[in-house]
Amino acid sequence: MNKRTLTALATALAASLALGATGCSKTKHSDAGPDTGGKNPATANAGTAVGGTPQKGGTLTVLSNQDFTHLDPARNWVMSDMDFGTRLLYRTLVTYKAAPGTAGSELVPDLATDLGTSSNGAKTWTFHLKPGVKYEDGSPVTAQDVKYNVERSFSPDLPGGADYAARYLAGAEGYQGPAQGKHLDSVKTPDDHTIVFELRKPFAEFPNATVMPTFAPVPQAQDKGPQYDNRPFSSGPYKIDSYQRGKKLVLVRNTHWDAATDQVRKAYPDKLVMVMGLKANQIDDRLIASQGADASAVSWGALRPESAAKVLPSAEVRKRLIAESTNCTDMVQMHTGRAPFDDVKVRQAVQFALDKDAVLTSSGGPAFNDPSTAYMPASLFGGKQPDTVKAPVAGDVAKAKQLLKDAGKPDGFTTKMTVSTGDKGRAEAIQQALGKAGIKVTIETVDPSAFYATIGDTKNRTDMVYTGWCPDYPSGSTFLPFVFDGRYIKEKGNSGNHSLFRDDATMKKMDEIAALTDAKHANAAWQQLDGEILAKAPAVPVLVRRWPLVLGTNIAGAYGQTSFGGQLDYATAGLKDPSKSQG
Repeated sequence: MNKRTLTALATALAASLALGATGCSKTKHSDAGPDTGGKNPATANAGTAVGGTPQKGGTLTVLSNQDFTHLDPARNWVMSDMDFGTRLLYRTLVTYKAAPGTAGSELVPDLATDLGTSSNGAKTWTFHLKPGVKYEDGSPVTAQDVKYNVERSFSPDLPGGADYAARYLAGAEGYQGPAQGKHLDSVKTPDDHTIVFELRKPFAEFPNATVMPTFAPVPQAQDKGPQYDNRPFSSGPYKIDSYQRGKKLVLVRNTHWDAATDQVRKAYPDKLVMVMGLKANQIDDRLIASQGADASAVSWGALRPESAAKVLPSAEVRKRLIAESTNCTDMVQMHTGRAPFDDVKVRQAVQFALDKDAVLTSSGGPAFNDPSTAYMPASLFGGKQPDTVKAPVAGDVAKAKQLLKDAGKPDGFTTKMTVSTGDKGRAEAIQQALGKAGIKVTIETVDPSAFYATIGDTKNRTDMVYTGWCPDYPSGSTFLPFVFDGRYIKEKGNSGNHSLFRDDATMKKMDEIAALTDAKHANAAWQQLDGEILAKAPAVPVLVRRWPLVLGTNIAGAYGQTSFGGQLDYATAGLKDPSKSQG
């Protein structure tokens, strides 16, 4: 799910990142030099919480260069936004355990009393809601409210959200949401505390899907259509006090939230203030310095690659650095429905022309990234990605030129690529590499908050995009079908399949794997299919990043939540000394 120019990188940055490494080959990417015992200096705090146990109270400040893509739970399907929304503002049927490391991938009940009960061969799933869960006005959360948000996720005017409901619910074809009183018969609420989902095919992993914000409650009386994005109604520990889009969000306590019903969220701060519209380099510098109010602050976005030279050499700052893997694969996706990318040889030319080492360097170097040789991240391959294409990490310009010649384009061609502003440096490294093979790329940058809407407009987008995908849980079923199944492409609000790849053999294989009841066999089949799609080259996997965050010196209980792409887990973060915070 939904993520510098090389010549502009200072020599000091390259030196600090290599720290004695002799090259950028994959085998060298964990080298860090003698002063750190050969270990990656960015991962010293991996799998642990930083700052001790927080004290209750105070204001946690979040410094950001952007607004959210969406906070409406029907539309929220970007990793960081899901973390923020589901940990602070609304609860889902099931969620992830609040714990650092691999323990953070464990499913635990949230609104529900358990992880759901299946029947009818995993085609029927029943959940019972906990008593005593209340909204910010003291009214009870009901099963009908969960059903209503699932239904509104189908609304054409609410694009962008997770589409597990559309993929699996029986009778969902053609459904357009609850307008005019139309409801899904496949979601039943026999009473206020019971919700039953009827699926069109067996889905043993359905409880994992109910982590998605789609399965958060929205009372129909509070729904304001697209405007609900500005003011979701809280069922979590905090509610929105004020929200100026692109400027500032203030959360205060939901006094009706009951910790006795919630085993996940600790709600340490009294208030959270997110300040938006800041410059990313200023955020990094402020948190590295950690002066005054910034001591009680965290960053929304990952540390900029250029700031690594200020962080990694400093033992004091490294103590406040968390850098968990995003578990997400960055990709260059090509519009396979338009020339020249409707020709597999042209796509393969991009595959071989791409210099992943150059992109890695522009992205902060080996301390913060690994080159990707497959679509699915290493976690879905048992810890190590295969290399089925055998494209050199530094690229093979001669082979790329030959492929272009075979495609009838010996002189190359001109194209455009859309990227988020934060990926401009990576895009420039890609532009430089493809240019050597005769592929001339013009880069178009878009503000992060509008990026997915822009590339999701399939009629008006560019032929190339730089984006990424993260598995919603540890299964190939949450990766390859969402990125390469052509049956779920939308004209507006398109997600995942930005190569617009429609391949009958691939889709048939996906259906066959989805029908397997043995998880081990299914995992092996997804792994094989990854290589088969890679050979057809609708997209080129580039990197798997870490999500480096420098914390203020007054921050406690902080770790990167591996199930939310390495973003700070807001369920447990707080302050060492609340009296030192401001705001």
